Amino acid sequence: MISLLCITIISLTMAGSGYCQMATPSSPKLVKTELGGNVTLPCKLESEDSFFFGSLKVTWTKVAEDESQNEDVLVSIGLHKRTYGNFENRAFLVNLEGGDTSLVLTEVSMEDMGRYRCEVIDGMEDIIQDVILEVENGLTEGVVFPYSPHRGRYNLNFDDAVQTCASQDAVIASFDQLLEAWKDGLDWCNAGWLSDGTVQYPITKPRQPCGGANSNPGIRKYGSKNKQTSRFDVFCYASKLKGHFYWLVQPDRLSYDEAVQACRDDNAEIAKVGHIYAAWKLEAYDRCDAGWLADGSVRYPISRPRKNCSPTEAAVRFVAFPDKKVKSYGVYCFKADQ
Repeated sequence: MISLLCITIISLTMAGSGYCQMATPSSPKLVKTELGGNVTLPCKLESEDSFFFGSLKVTWTKVAEDESQNEDVLVSIGLHKRTYGNFENRAFLVNLEGGDTSLVLTEVSMEDMGRYRCEVIDGMEDIIQDVILEVENGLTEGVVFPYSPHRGRYNLNFDDAVQTCASQDAVIASFDQLLEAWKDGLDWCNAGWLSDGTVQYPITKPRQPCGGANSNPGIRKYGSKNKQTSRFDVFCYASKLKGHFYWLVQPDRLSYDEAVQACRDDNAEIAKVGHIYAAWKLEAYDRCDAGWLADGSVRYPISRPRKNCSPTEAAVRFVAFPDKKVKSYGVYCFKADQ
């Protein structure tokens, strides 16, 4: 385990004598973040002029109750940096050359919660800063949903998957978000990309086409795949709406182009798939009318199962990607907060 070294300074006025100066941890700072997001843990030298960049040593450690079990996160010595264990490729320093040794963690999980220690040695100003990280379950403010494009299932490489979620006012979901959605009852037999580059799918009701009827419920894992050549669906994560999702009352059924224009005429936009899932899951939106959405699909949200309207489960029901010229559907609109 790597710890801060004791600095011995030889006094110029008292030749041959010396003393050892050890920095002590300052009062811990509290940082809160949501599950699956990115977070910055603050740690910065007081003066940018007090250090020589090539000699700077920075150590970030996750502190355990028994400090003999501390976990190394990141060590940086001059131009050389190394991350460890579960933090590999997820931990970065903000601006080392500018004296900002704050730690950025990406794709935060519940396991990341805890106390972190920043130790900095530059030969003149040595500091120890503790930061306590609290992680809040982002699913209280969002919803995970599976998505495949109009051209059919298993047509997205990883980059396509990221962009597809963004186009639906969502982000690609993390494993922790998918896990929490599975605990909440999400069951989906098509494999989809997650933000860490793995391909997985959640099963609450084991059955033959989905890993076998005698298998246990859980997250089925395909593991890491080639991000450019492998093609799957994607799991997206939509946050709480910052606006109003609604069914636009119209006297006639509309084509897709007419639906887009109708929302514009109402000073709104045609709703996206992320909007309908967020309204359904987080606002209990319920309507048994099939309506156009921005991606050209037709769907409707049911939070109260009943005959002829998703009789067995609450769900966003998918109808089809119909010919955009047909006039068989209404439209769902979204009006953003001003």
